Amino acid sequence: MRFDVDYRQFRLNKLNTDQFRHLKLLLFWPAFGLLFFFMERLRPVAHYHVVHCFLDDMIPFCEYFLIPYLLWFVALVGMILYTLLFDVKAFRKFMWFVIITYSVTIVIYFLFPTCQNLRPEEFARDNVFTRFMGWFYTFDTNTNVCPSIHVIGAMAALFTAWDAKGLSKTAWRVAFTVLTVLICLSTVFLKQHSAVDVVAALPLCIIAYRLVFVRPAVPVGQRAAKRKNQVQNSSI
Repeated sequence: MRFDVDYRQFRLNKLNTDQFRHLKLLLFWPAFGLLFFFMERLRPVAHYHVVHCFLDDMIPFCEYFLIPYLLWFVALVGMILYTLLFDVKAFRKFMWFVIITYSVTIVIYFLFPTCQNLRPEEFARDNVFTRFMGWFYTFDTNTNVCPSIHVIGAMAALFTAWDAKGLSKTAWRVAFTVLTVLICLSTVFLKQHSAVDVVAALPLCIIAYRLVFVRPAVPVGQRAAKRKNQVQNSSI
């Protein structure tokens, strides 16, 4: 498998070149992290809207879904590294999908603060998974939950896997699809999200998918030049 870019040649003064300008998209991650930290820890909120539906009461807590829940981090980091090395075009699509969806989500969190009260007060079983979740609950807040960033991130990895040329085999597509379904289910079985949060993430993902993966990724200047050439050719 050939590398798409030889990063050994990278220098800061080459960041704006066609070879390396895609790396600037990575700056979104620290920017988003700081903004999310502000929303979670520093921004005063007078009232959170509690998210709940009847399905939440029917879904039991199941600590074993911690495995696909944590695989979300592996999927995102893995997709970033894979596409950076082997498919820069897919990396750009992945990052623009994330930038669009995560930015819209932050705006929603700001305008419509939400929380959920679904976490169990005690666990029916005592094992390594429940102990981890008990520790995880101590620092992971139950606020800013709708739509679910966990679901959006999983969909970003899925759509990119479908698009990446090196992951076009059916086995890869099935594997990423199954993993994405399990990740989405894990958010409700671990009581990290309401089913409403999962459903709310899907329309945003569909819109971003059509904008990034379906619509031809041609810069505005190139589209204008293409239309101009078509007009000139039609007049000959």
